[in-house]
Amino acid sequence: MAVAPQPALQRRRFVVAGVVQGVGFRPFVHGLARRHGLAGFVLNTGRGVVIEAEGGGEALDSFVAALRAEAPSLARLEAVAELRMEPRGERGFAIQASDAGSAGDRAAEAGAVLPDVARAGIPADTATCDDCLRELFDRFDRRHRYPFINCTQCGPRFTIVRGVPYDRPNTTMARFEMCADCRREYEDPADRRFHAEPIACPDCGPRLSMPLEEAVGMLRDGAVLAVKGLGGWHLACDARSEEAVARLRARKHREEKPFALMAGDPWAPGGCPWAAVRIPRAADPRTLVELTPADERLLRSPERPIVLMRRRADAPVADSVAPGAPLLGVMLPYTPLHHLLLHDFGGPLVMTSGNRSDEPIAVEDEDAARRLGDIADGFLGHDRAIHRRCEDSVVRTGFPIRRSRGFAPSALRLPVAARRPLVAAGAELKSTFCVASGDRAFLSPHLGDLDSEPALRAFRADLRLYVDMLGVEPAAVARDMHPDYLSTRWADEQNLPVVEVQHHHAHAAACLAEHGETGPALALVFDGTGYGVDGTLWGGELLRCDLASFERVVHLEPVPLPGGEAAIREPWRTTAAYLERAGRPVTFEGWTLVRQSLAVNAPLSSGMGRLFDAVSALLGVRERVSYEGQAAVELEWLADGAEAAPYGCRTEEGAIAGSDLVAAAHDDLAAGRPRAEIAAAFHEGVAAAAADACEEANEPRTVVLSGGSFQNLRLLTSTRRRLEASGFRVLTHRLVPANDGGISYGQAAVAARRMM
Repeated sequence: MAVAPQPALQRRRFVVAGVVQGVGFRPFVHGLARRHGLAGFVLNTGRGVVIEAEGGGEALDSFVAALRAEAPSLARLEAVAELRMEPRGERGFAIQASDAGSAGDRAAEAGAVLPDVARAGIPADTATCDDCLRELFDRFDRRHRYPFINCTQCGPRFTIVRGVPYDRPNTTMARFEMCADCRREYEDPADRRFHAEPIACPDCGPRLSMPLEEAVGMLRDGAVLAVKGLGGWHLACDARSEEAVARLRARKHREEKPFALMAGDPWAPGGCPWAAVRIPRAADPRTLVELTPADERLLRSPERPIVLMRRRADAPVADSVAPGAPLLGVMLPYTPLHHLLLHDFGGPLVMTSGNRSDEPIAVEDEDAARRLGDIADGFLGHDRAIHRRCEDSVVRTGFPIRRSRGFAPSALRLPVAARRPLVAAGAELKSTFCVASGDRAFLSPHLGDLDSEPALRAFRADLRLYVDMLGVEPAAVARDMHPDYLSTRWADEQNLPVVEVQHHHAHAAACLAEHGETGPALALVFDGTGYGVDGTLWGGELLRCDLASFERVVHLEPVPLPGGEAAIREPWRTTAAYLERAGRPVTFEGWTLVRQSLAVNAPLSSGMGRLFDAVSALLGVRERVSYEGQAAVELEWLADGAEAAPYGCRTEEGAIAGSDLVAAAHDDLAAGRPRAEIAAAFHEGVAAAAADACEEANEPRTVVLSGGSFQNLRLLTSTRRRLEASGFRVLTHRLVPANDGGISYGQAAVAARRMM
């Protein structure tokens, strides 16, 4: 009887770059190799993952195809380099000890180009998976109610990693020695925790600083509790208690800005009766907001962002959680501790950043005790250190508002590669930085406002961690033109070549870059304030641009800001300036005195945000603000659901006459027209004027919408609809914020193009 010939042995080395560490990739490769009958090994290196596999040619071809097609959901394969080698006649396939040295550099031998970043990608932190949740609430499981349960598909990553390769000794879990049971799971290829680096259990892992039942009791008694999360501390209290929320507001010095909420997870897995996760109705997010299918997908995504959704009229939360707001920002639990806390408490919790307003979030335990000691009544902490600051992300259906936990440090593409590594320093408000190398840009988590020495220290420390993580040495720095930004001053101190990027060009470039485009395009960039090339404050611009350069085509007419920054805090001042320009009477008390500042301190501003502020104050919505953007946000709320034809306004000599819109609003208010209709007519008027300006400019036929004002959903929707009806192709933000949180990414894109 003839025996079929055995296929000739081949051996191949694969070097896989991307987010392939900390996502269960080595266990996946191990199982895949065994399935295809291959011998060899897999290991982590400083560049990614190296695989050497030996077997028949067809088996190897199938293996590499499955490597790409079946990779774990958290993995991101960016390149796979391949090299043929001499067979060794090995038996079996193993996960070898990691190599931080030269093994990853063998990619050069493979004749393939890997990304220029010299280190492996670090994955983002990921919400607790369903399998771990089942165990968390299974009273027969050895990790029953253990607040630090995790596996290869969930748990902390970015916030605990000290360096690469991603192995336990390079994380803040290094101090916790595995017990025999955890070690057995960690080394068992058939186990879900096979090489799960943060693996832990009650016998060997981190522990809480206080009993959970004590913490829940404090919350039920109306206390403010500091809770240690993944990337920093939160401040929590009963969201149903007016007294508790008022206490938190007073201590945190946060007068009116809405608080985020954490609700229970009604979609948590059931399984066997004793493992079912039963959330009380009072903690169900569906009792708080009107949940659309798109909202639900965002809410339940592995990133677990705060999602802004329409508030139910009967939502069981204190009015002071989000005073007057039609929206609530809600997130689901994303750590085992959160799940236990919400499950046991039985209602929604305020879960806001652990800081005083406008300060960086507290990360280290000692810093939290010092800065939050007079805010919190107790501290629910633990002994697993946080290595990197990372606040919660915030999204609204269709676009991000804050790109942070769950998304950072995932790489963003650059349409033009940076030939040398560079750092983009960002702006001042909603500060971020961006590190770029090759065609990848790494946008930092949200840092807060960069307007104080503590904020600057956090900026420097976090940037150093990022640069070390990526293994790059910056050769240039990109910055804003504003001479007084702390980010500008930092950039000028670096003794590196500086690429100066105008604020609104950076906004436009960020939107182009995230769509993989270089321009040319028209760009409507509407925000509050940005330093212009003429030394005035811009913010209502139509640019014709590409990544390298721009020209200002049309802009909102400049108006003086009486008292400078005081006009931002007191929008009625800007209203008065607009009314005078429009020839309408000014009746605000105090204008006679304030008007004198026009001669000494009244910088010109074309900011769209200031125009929205002016109409908000005119309609009595908000004459003074307690947080950035409040007047404009509340004007959007007023217009919500109202229908009205747009107000008209002139465009003369390249300037859109915003005073025409203010005059129309003034006259309608005097005539007794409902304020909601006036607000709607104003919104539609701005959108119509913007679309008309693009029609007049005509070319190119692609329009970018960027800047913080385009977080206004009514303005965004109406402007896009009008432009598309005129045949324009419209690009809006989907990966980075339209606000200043996306500025550093835009700066990086511009700098990379100019450095070609």
